[in-house]
Amino acid sequence: MTGLSLTTDALIEVAALVTDYELNQLGEGIDLVIKPPAAALEQMDDFVRDMHTSSGLLKELDAGITMAEAEKKVLAYVREHAPEAVKAPLGGNTVGTDRGFLARDMPELEAHLHYRIIDVSSIKELALRWFPRAFFASPKKEGGHRALADIRESIAELRYYREAIFVPPPGPDSATAKDIAARHKVEPAIS
Repeated sequence: MTGLSLTTDALIEVAALVTDYELNQLGEGIDLVIKPPAAALEQMDDFVRDMHTSSGLLKELDAGITMAEAEKKVLAYVREHAPEAVKAPLGGNTVGTDRGFLARDMPELEAHLHYRIIDVSSIKELALRWFPRAFFASPKKEGGHRALADIRESIAELRYYREAIFVPPPGPDSATAKDIAARHKVEPAIS
């Protein structure tokens, strides 16, 4: 993206990597550069410009494909591995912003995804508060702010947090789960 504003910024790279429930990759993924409107490049701030220059993305933009072509290709990849609509959730770090750009620019792809998201950054924030040792030992990002590398790193982070802070599979037995739920039941408000 040329920034975070849905009003003025443009989606300039899109990637997807589908996994199964155990976070095993299904296929190699897809990574596409999208040629943006000139106005989006002109208003890009220095921080974003520097980031996309150092990653090499900025020099690839002129050869980018159209938004429509990108949506068609990403949707074909997603459907290859998750053919049923509204089953595959969008996942990654801070993907609420990504979801907004997809809704604006790739509505058919966005409609194919489940309405729920798997936001690794939310898990990261909980780890910081509840399991700080696990948070500070988490894998470091080295992907250089490229879309497919970011996705791969998000999957690795999610695998790490699943092992480091979640209850190991298969989880508690039914009786234990019911006991835990009973301790956390919210009582109705008395008016």
